[in-house]
Amino acid sequence: MDFQNGNQQGFDPGRYQPPRKPVNVNFNGKKIAKIAVIVLAVLFVVAAASTCFYTVDEKESAVVTTFGRVTDVTGAGMHFMLPFGIQQVYLVEENVYQKIELGYRSEGDGNDFELHEDESKMITGDYNIVNVDFFIEYKVSDPVKYLYASSEPDSVLKNLAQSQIRNVIGSAVVDSILTDGKSEIQMEVKELITQQLTEYDIGLMLTDVKIQDAEPPTEAVVEAFRNVETAKQGAETAINEARAYQNAQLPQAQAQADKLLQNAEYVRQNRINEARQQVAMFEAMYSEYALNPEITRVRMYYEAIREAFPDARIYIDATDGGVQKLLPLESLTGTTVQAGSGTNAQ
Repeated sequence: MDFQNGNQQGFDPGRYQPPRKPVNVNFNGKKIAKIAVIVLAVLFVVAAASTCFYTVDEKESAVVTTFGRVTDVTGAGMHFMLPFGIQQVYLVEENVYQKIELGYRSEGDGNDFELHEDESKMITGDYNIVNVDFFIEYKVSDPVKYLYASSEPDSVLKNLAQSQIRNVIGSAVVDSILTDGKSEIQMEVKELITQQLTEYDIGLMLTDVKIQDAEPPTEAVVEAFRNVETAKQGAETAINEARAYQNAQLPQAQAQADKLLQNAEYVRQNRINEARQQVAMFEAMYSEYALNPEITRVRMYYEAIREAFPDARIYIDATDGGVQKLLPLESLTGTTVQAGSGTNAQ
C-alpha cells in the first residue's frame, strides 16, 4: 500500500463516509395503544351521535323500525333513535295533497299541458267515443300501510282510478258526459274508488275527483254538441222568463181571487141577514095575526095593494044626500101622496 501524501492507494476521498453512531430509540407500545383507543372512542361517539337523532318536517310522519319491525310513528320535530342501524326511520309525506292526472300532464307553471289520449279516449254506453281528462287528488292516511301494504301504492291507486273511470264512462251516454252529467259521474267515480281503497287498505285516502275536460274526438261532433248546448241554454232562458212572468202574475191573480171571495162572502152574509130579517118579520106578523086576525088581514091586504100599485092615488068615497062623491086625499091634506104610499079604497 502506498501511503504517500497521506493517501492510501486505491482510496477515493470523495466516496468516503465516516461511520455513524447507533441511535437508541425507546419504543413505548402502551402509549400508542392508549392513543388509538381514544381515537376509536371519539370516532364511536361521533358515529353514534350522528345516528341517534332525526328530524321530521311538519308535512311528514316518520315510521320507526327496530330490527326491521315497526315500533313507532312520530310527528314533526327532533326525535331520538337507537344508533348503528338498530332503528331505521322512513319519512312519509302524510299531510301533503298529491295528484294524479289522467289524459294529460301539466307542465311548467300549470298553463301548458301534454295530452295522453291513450288514457283519455273511452267508449260510452251508447257506443260513442269521447276524450275525458280526470284530475284525482289524494293523501296518505296511514304511513305504515303506505310503506308496507303495497310496494307501489300510488301506481295501485292510478290503475284503480283508470279502471273505475272507464267503468262509469262505459255505462253513461255521451250527452250526459259532455253536458250536464259531469257532477254525477264525478260523484260515482269517487264512491267506487273509495270503496276499492277501503278494501285494498294501502294507506291512501281519496279527497277529490274532477273532470278537467270532456270532448268528442272530432271537430264536427264538437260543433254539434256546442249547438245542442246553445239550444239548451236558450230553453233554460225561456223557462226562466216564463217563471218570472208567472211569479209576476200570480200575486195579481191571487189578489183578484181574494177580492171575489170576499165579495161572495159579503153577498152570502147579506142574503143570510135578509132571510133572517124576513123570518123575524113573518114571525112578528104571525103573532099579530094570531092576536087580531081581522085587522091584520085588512092591513096585509092594503100593504099588498100598495106594493102592487105603487103609483095609485087614494080617494075617499063619501055619500051626501044620495049623491056619491070621490074626494082625492091630496086636496084635503094639501100634500102629494108619494109613490108606494097610497091605496085604492073602495
